[in-house]
Amino acid sequence: MSRYPFLLVTAGLVALTITGCATPPPVGVTSPYAPGPRVGRAVGYGVGTVAGNVAGAGVGVVEGAATGIAEPFDPTTRIVRQWHAETTPDGRTIQVPVDVLVDRNGRVVGPAPKH
Repeated sequence: MSRYPFLLVTAGLVALTITGCATPPPVGVTSPYAPGPRVGRAVGYGVGTVAGNVAGAGVGVVEGAATGIAEPFDPTTRIVRQWHAETTPDGRTIQVPVDVLVDRNGRVVGPAPKH
């Protein structure tokens, strides 16, 4: 008997249990219309937003630095076949393939390596 359906149902139930239901934020014992709790919530929202953006900016800087440092060390190349016309001694014009090695941006690096 396959365990896949059992594991799938169990994972779904665990995920549903962990996430819970959407409930409104707790109001507390004070009136939500009083100025104190309103100011407290506004300040908390602002601090949370700033802290989240600072953390996001930090992660972005680290990821950008890692990408920038890795850029020169990327050895990705591919071989592109180009064709040029040549005329044979008997007067026929034929297409001759030339393999060229290019980097990941399509710039020619050199001739393709011979096997």
